[in-house]
Amino acid sequence: MEGRAWTDARLDDRFDQIDRRFDQVDRRFDRLEAEMKEGFASIRSELRNGMGGLRAEFNGLRNMMFRSYVALAVALIAAIVVRGV
Repeated sequence: MEGRAWTDARLDDRFDQIDRRFDQVDRRFDRLEAEMKEGFASIRSELRNGMGGLRAEFNGLRNMMFRSYVALAVALIAAIVVRGV
């Protein structure tokens, strides 16, 4: 049974090829990491902008509800006063 001998030169060549492949994988991971950081930064920015608008809408809703409650309280007091007269 005859096979190819793994000489030192052949092993060195093979390990060099493996190292080059790992270098390519490392570069792809670096690119992916940069893209993900950029994407998450964009999402955070959009969320911050959206939350500002949402806060404004909630403030408007809170003000409208407060005015409605005051109007209801005034109407109830007026009904009690008119009925008591």
